[in-house]
Amino acid sequence: MSLEAELAGVAAAYGGTGTPESHPTRTDVVVLRRGEVVVKAHSARDDAEALRPRLRAAASAAVRGVMLAPLEPEVLVVAGRAVTVWPAGRPVAHDDPDSAPWEEGARLLARLHAVPLTLLPVLPAAGGPARAARAVGRMSGDGPIARLVRRTFMRLPATEPQPGLLTHGDWHLGQLVDRDGWLLIDVDDLGIGDPAWDLARPAAWYAAGLLDPDVWARFLGAYQASGGPALGQGDDPWQRLDVPARALTVQLAAVAVVNAEREGRELDEVEHSLVEACNRIVRA
Repeated sequence: MSLEAELAGVAAAYGGTGTPESHPTRTDVVVLRRGEVVVKAHSARDDAEALRPRLRAAASAAVRGVMLAPLEPEVLVVAGRAVTVWPAGRPVAHDDPDSAPWEEGARLLARLHAVPLTLLPVLPAAGGPARAARAVGRMSGDGPIARLVRRTFMRLPATEPQPGLLTHGDWHLGQLVDRDGWLLIDVDDLGIGDPAWDLARPAAWYAAGLLDPDVWARFLGAYQASGGPALGQGDDPWQRLDVPARALTVQLAAVAVVNAEREGRELDEVEHSLVEACNRIVRA
């Protein structure tokens, strides 16, 4: 029996009906929806033991109304893969950028970062800072662009230790679904860390010229107005955002290089903007 067929059976066991639909990903992760149930087979690289407390945290009352709660609070094992079960939600529409819920995402992050850790199971470190190193490590080529990305990564300054708070670890608009209100999804990198890393991807897009300044201002303003603790008490948010944003720029550029190599194509305009941002970081 194929993995997809087994996942369809899991979905049925939790009330999923109708024809199963697989949602393609660029990794070995398999996501299958059957009616109102979504089943996710996590990457074979993922540590199932680290995933267990993350899933229980998402199921806890402390994050109700902030994170989507799983239908099953325990990690299942199917065909040797860690599997989690979720209610289906409506994702952000990619074909209507003007309706993207930037402010809602910022408010949810502010609420997530404020959750007292004493109300949660003991969590591992958030995955954000390690993602850039993994992305750079996946580049196999040695062309000028790959060398530039590696050089940029090696020149990233160290970050000063910050108080550890509940942190999503891989936030972007794809980590939101609507179920009578927007909620955060994806617990793979949830953990204890510097919450500035959750703001780093939109900060990197803004710095690379890929995010409209008005959108960035609305996002940042909504986070600060909601009492988000990631930026400290200073007047300049970039004192906390600069290094994480640089790291996310490197990560996104490395992912672009890997994807272009795998798909046998040249970098597109957006990917070139990320590489050029790496070039500016090195020159600076």
